[in-house]
Amino acid sequence: MAQVNKTDSNVTGLRYCVETALGVAGSTWFPLDPNSYSDFGGTFTKVARNPINNKRSRFKGVLTDLDSAGGFNIDLTQTNIQDLFQGFAFAPFVEKAKLFPTAVTSGTHYTVAASTGILANDLIFASGFAIAANNGLKLVTSVTGTTVVCAGLTAEASPPAGAKIVRVGHQFASGDCQINAAPALPTITTTTKNLTQLGLVPGELIYIGGDSAPTIFGPATNNGWCRVRSAAANSVVLDKASGVMVTDAGATKTIQIFFGRTLKNQEGAGIVRTTYQLERTLGASDDALPAQIQSEYIVGAVPSEMTMAIDTADKIMVDMSFMGTDYETRTGVVGVKAGARPALGSAKAFNTSTHVTRIRMGLCSDTNEYVDAMFAYVTEARLTINNNITMNKAVGTLGSFDATAGTFEVGGNVTAYFQNVSALQALRDNSDVTLDVCVVKDNAGFAFDLPLLALDDGRLNVELNQAVTIPLGLMAADGADVHPNLSHTVMFSFYDYLPDAAEA
Repeated sequence: MAQVNKTDSNVTGLRYCVETALGVAGSTWFPLDPNSYSDFGGTFTKVARNPINNKRSRFKGVLTDLDSAGGFNIDLTQTNIQDLFQGFAFAPFVEKAKLFPTAVTSGTHYTVAASTGILANDLIFASGFAIAANNGLKLVTSVTGTTVVCAGLTAEASPPAGAKIVRVGHQFASGDCQINAAPALPTITTTTKNLTQLGLVPGELIYIGGDSAPTIFGPATNNGWCRVRSAAANSVVLDKASGVMVTDAGATKTIQIFFGRTLKNQEGAGIVRTTYQLERTLGASDDALPAQIQSEYIVGAVPSEMTMAIDTADKIMVDMSFMGTDYETRTGVVGVKAGARPALGSAKAFNTSTHVTRIRMGLCSDTNEYVDAMFAYVTEARLTINNNITMNKAVGTLGSFDATAGTFEVGGNVTAYFQNVSALQALRDNSDVTLDVCVVKDNAGFAFDLPLLALDDGRLNVELNQAVTIPLGLMAADGADVHPNLSHTVMFSFYDYLPDAAEA
């Protein structure tokens, strides 16, 4: 084999695994497709000997320290980095229900180990099945201990690995879902359905209404995005609605609502640290077999900082950085670390032109579900998370033996077209401000909500022949000052299915 004397970037690859313990690799290496890298690898510190001598020379020193870090920029898709968000939040997702059927019986049901979490009239989204009829949005007609009954299925004795059904919403019985707009904040009310069974989390954004007339409220402002304030057996209090909601009995309507899995920063025992290993393959060396892939590893990688960038006429991109306890390399002869290596999915990136369906900043309110936005259009937005990680070093250890997480710091910035002085007044008054963003593509998406913000900066950009813009710095805080149920700094929601109407 001819000597090539170099390695090109197009032969490299990136994967990660979840560690089973600090420094111990897990069994599955998930693929990533980064746009670029930052500070990936090990940095070695060496201290030279510099004794007094008649040669006026320093002597070769010794290795004294190792710093390990890895960072990358990546397009956000529906499937590629969701699980890594858990690491940055130091918390797990709250799933409504996700089951993996072992068979499909023609026309009737999915067979599951246990139907826990799925109820009659739930909306589920099925994916990964070999037969097309078994995929897509389904209405659950009934459940037993091991079956989820839906219409229109085709027999499939052995679904592919990874085939799943996910609880994505609920369709209420005719007339059983109403809007009561009389209280300070509007409320979903029911007569028979126990709303606590839906598993709604205070602070999550839900979508009200389906794609057909019977599944939506008559008044348009009763449909669309809103946030859950609280949930009880027969009432769910809403805020941050898409419009001013009005009382509606929902007569003859089989109203649909859609929800996702949620992720928020926790407190106390709810704080869960996840560590990873990052693997970057480096191709085969000269005169090696093509399969003899070299690799390097960030070991004991703790999620450090994350930035989500939403810029005009671009893709939504995320920068993620990790700090590790150790750094390792492996030759092609040794090969990469053991474990399953799933193929990279083909999900498309979210754009910032048609997929961002809502970005709204306004004053917090306990009496108005629809607060006027401080601006109509945004030129750029940044959401940042900093876990303020400090690596722990000690005598007798090269690298770090552990890491300490500091304050969960959430912030960012927004630059908007200046509309009125409300944002400037909010700066002066140090008003309580909230921000949410909803992104939808191909009947799926994600959203995040910051229940409480303080604003800074705010100096207007006024230039010749240009629109006036206002840059605002965002300093997120615990939302408990707004409402006890909003005791978090950020809430993410990921939706496996949303109706066509949500993309409008």
